[in-house]
Amino acid sequence: MANRLSQIATRTGDDGTTGLGDNSRVSKDSGRPHAMGDVDELNSHIGLLLCEPLPQGVRELLVDVQHQLFNLGGELSIPGFALLKDDALLQLDEALALYNATLPRLQEFILPAGTRAAAQAHVCRTVARRAERAVVALGAAEPLRDAPRRYLNRLSDLLFVLARVLNRVDGGDDVYWKSERLARQGGEPT
Repeated sequence: MANRLSQIATRTGDDGTTGLGDNSRVSKDSGRPHAMGDVDELNSHIGLLLCEPLPQGVRELLVDVQHQLFNLGGELSIPGFALLKDDALLQLDEALALYNATLPRLQEFILPAGTRAAAQAHVCRTVARRAERAVVALGAAEPLRDAPRRYLNRLSDLLFVLARVLNRVDGGDDVYWKSERLARQGGEPT
């Protein structure tokens, strides 16, 4: 593994390349830096979500997710290296089961809206989906373990569920899409 950064402005990337954890250099426009960047952006958005008032269990879960995303980014930065552990995916599955159990069935599609925390969770969800697409593309171009792709897929599901949970913290609800089909049928959610 490469040494930790002791200096940020190295100027080595001025030529359009970036260093990977195995000391190789690749174009900043190649698949690996794209995937790493999307995971980094997701982690930053989760950091922003953590600035909101959150239930303690959600806060603790998201802090751990940030650490797992750092592991995932580290794995992406070192070709052939495994850093994300199986228990990280298990934690997401358990959280999905726990929080899904508290929610009513969806009546219709919901909008990425509601409370500020819920809306930010939806932003995190969409960035997780983008990161997942970047990891899928990387895996199609070069060997990559399944764990990063599976983790991001499950995390985006969890972020959707957490957005619904966060909309209910103070007695709120999901913000439903006003479906023309339901309106014609007289079944518009209230």
